Amino acid sequence: MDTATISAFFALSAVAILMLVVITGAVWLLSMGGGPAAAWKSTIVVSLGDRAVLLAWLVALIATAGSLYYSEVAGFEPCAYCWYQRIAMYPLAVILGVAAWRRDRSIHLYAIPLAAIGGAIAVYHYLVQRFPDLSTGSCSATAPCRGIWVWELGFVTIPVMAFACFAAIITLLGIGRSRAAASR
Repeated sequence: MDTATISAFFALSAVAILMLVVITGAVWLLSMGGGPAAAWKSTIVVSLGDRAVLLAWLVALIATAGSLYYSEVAGFEPCAYCWYQRIAMYPLAVILGVAAWRRDRSIHLYAIPLAAIGGAIAVYHYLVQRFPDLSTGSCSATAPCRGIWVWELGFVTIPVMAFACFAAIITLLGIGRSRAAASR
């Protein structure tokens, strides 16, 4: 497969992930009032709860592999903000894998803050790409932070893909935490 095909696949996956994250968040908010949303929340927690950490690990692993593909195979030189996002994602691929293997119920305590920091950096990076005047000049001339290597569906760039993965990890760990709390 060529880079354009892989980028299109990652972009569509990112949009699907973001839609699932938004739907899950809406169900969580609506479940506070009881009714059908509370039943949907319960279904989500029961069906995904025990596998949430494993699924979060798979998201982190695929995101890590994707970033390595873009830099090592496609030849896209990562900018400083890309590296900061990698600094947040790469450890998640390791610690979530260990947590899934050990069935660590407290993984959310240290993985969610790391994913939130990575997600915030991804949002800022996207804003710098869309509004270059926000750039503080912390990037190099060979790998400018406002440079866009991937542009799919009219808005999806590599930082959007990274944000989708960070958001999915946070959501999955929240579901796993809910399941752990319900089983006590």
